[in-house]
Amino acid sequence: MAPEDQDAYGRARRRARQIRGFYVHVAVFVAVNLLLHLINFAATRKVYWAFWPLVGWGIGLLAHGLATYRWMPFLGKDWEERKIRELMDKDRRDG
Repeated sequence: MAPEDQDAYGRARRRARQIRGFYVHVAVFVAVNLLLHLINFAATRKVYWAFWPLVGWGIGLLAHGLATYRWMPFLGKDWEERKIRELMDKDRRDG
């Protein structure tokens, strides 16, 4: 396999693993939150506490999805490259 094909394969493999990781996160989120809601409704109906883990974890899941599907441009590869250059330039100036 040509070196550029190996690089492309490596990038595609990493990307597939990122997407798979997000899908696993979604599946665990759904399963655990269903279980928490069942426990909540079976144990007590006076206090709806299962809502709070759902909200907190949901925010984390949203961030994971945004990062996985690259909808967070401020955390993307372009941002990272710009930041690296900026830090290297600063380091050279401060020498």
